[in-house]
Amino acid sequence: MTKHDAVVVGGGPNGLVAANHLADAGWSVLLLEAQDEVGGGVASDRELHPDFVHDTFSAFYPLSAASVALTSLELERHGLRWSHAPAVLGHPLPDGRWAMLHRDREVTARLMDDQHRGDGQAWLDLCGTWDRIGDPLVAGLTGPFPPVRAGVRVLAALRGAGGLDLVRTLLTPASSLGRHRFGGDAAGLLVSGNAGHADIPVGAPGSGLFGLLLTMLGQTVGFPVPVGGAGELAAALRRRFEAAGGEVVTGATVTSVVVEHGRASGVRTQQGDRHDARHAVVADVSALHLFGADGWEGLLPEPHVPARIRRGMRSFELDPGTVKVDWALSGPVPWASPPPYAAGTVHVADSVDEIALSLAQVAAHAIPAEPFLLTGQMTTSDPTRSPAGTESFWAYTHVPQSDAPVTDAGDGSVRGVWDRDDCERFADRMQARIERLAPGFGSRVISRRVLGPRELEARNANLVGGSLNGGTAQLHQELVLRPVAAMWGRPETGVPGLYLGSASAHPGGGVHGAPGHNAARAAQLHRRARLRR
Repeated sequence: MTKHDAVVVGGGPNGLVAANHLADAGWSVLLLEAQDEVGGGVASDRELHPDFVHDTFSAFYPLSAASVALTSLELERHGLRWSHAPAVLGHPLPDGRWAMLHRDREVTARLMDDQHRGDGQAWLDLCGTWDRIGDPLVAGLTGPFPPVRAGVRVLAALRGAGGLDLVRTLLTPASSLGRHRFGGDAAGLLVSGNAGHADIPVGAPGSGLFGLLLTMLGQTVGFPVPVGGAGELAAALRRRFEAAGGEVVTGATVTSVVVEHGRASGVRTQQGDRHDARHAVVADVSALHLFGADGWEGLLPEPHVPARIRRGMRSFELDPGTVKVDWALSGPVPWASPPPYAAGTVHVADSVDEIALSLAQVAAHAIPAEPFLLTGQMTTSDPTRSPAGTESFWAYTHVPQSDAPVTDAGDGSVRGVWDRDDCERFADRMQARIERLAPGFGSRVISRRVLGPRELEARNANLVGGSLNGGTAQLHQELVLRPVAAMWGRPETGVPGLYLGSASAHPGGGVHGAPGHNAARAAQLHRRARLRR
């Protein structure tokens, strides 16, 4: 039996951030990770081809560059280096045009003006508004509830940035936002495509805010990638933590949280070890894995799960599943109409309406006939990812969770059981979409890997059914309602000493470290309160 001030369960980005902040406060911290490497959804590998680095899960990190939880750790001092593609984001259209987001807003504006006169100035006006509201808004969205200080800053910024008109813009659905402010379709494609990173329907309130957030972050901080692969971000977090005196144990699967005298006092592992925690247990695990639900056994023994949380978990919703395809390409993607600037991220859909249809089919438990693809040209973003003249490339798209009968909106060949046959057939559908925009793409494929919902969950238990965000990002499970209304958007679980610090907690998915940071802050505040008694 070992004893530390805190035990962190799970070595994903949120667990690593929580561990670092607690270690910085002088706590002795033990981090336990079930896999053989830390990182969770921040990992990279060479299993597809020895000369190619592929990011296994997440790849681009605008939220990392904007989040105080991560930037305050100064990971560059621990070996992390960032790289950027020439352009942030591109969206090719069947007629050969591209909607482009360049890090230089003047370039973005010029490209928009080339497609529709007047859109360039409208874009610069939008960027100017974001300059006034963006920092306090990001702080408010990622900080703990209630966001008192950030809220005051947001209200002060609103007065000089458009007031209620700006509030209306932020609440406008992504599919409508472009039409309201621009004459052409480039801005609408960029915002709606970025909104599609979450599972909020692009025609619903909340989607516009999320899409605008990612789009403006792309304009201000870019979509950076770690030099050498996503795993380098996790490695830097681990090096920093260990340099501060923290201890990491990998291959350690936690099976239960120990509760004694009404307080979380440690954890037990599959290996039979017990690790005691004087002050806090921080769980970087899915809410399903911590609290349990119908058909799920949680780490917290059922008698200790507060009744109000147990009731809330009955209606807890996962976000959709995911199918991700990695390719090792012998050359760059042969776009039929080359973009004006090479983009790191490329979205694939013929129109905003097609994005909306694809996401609506997923919400209706139908496998999309023409899936909306999010893709990454990783060698374009970081030349270390593969040999010169080649491309490390991936694409992913959302599919329905398999908790209800699934239909195929396409040719009926995909059943939604996501065995190897399903995965390969659906990957063919995804590849065919790219081939239409990049004829000859298939001839450049050296090798291909398909990770369906089952494979993603096997590699990272938090990706339940291939869900990337720890639970739906729709408004009924966001902010004070995340993960359940009984928690009020806070990391406290109702069990003293136990904190939820994963993407299931506020503010949700994305590699920003905020749930882990919020949990670490709450643990420190409660310790100080106990000492004052």
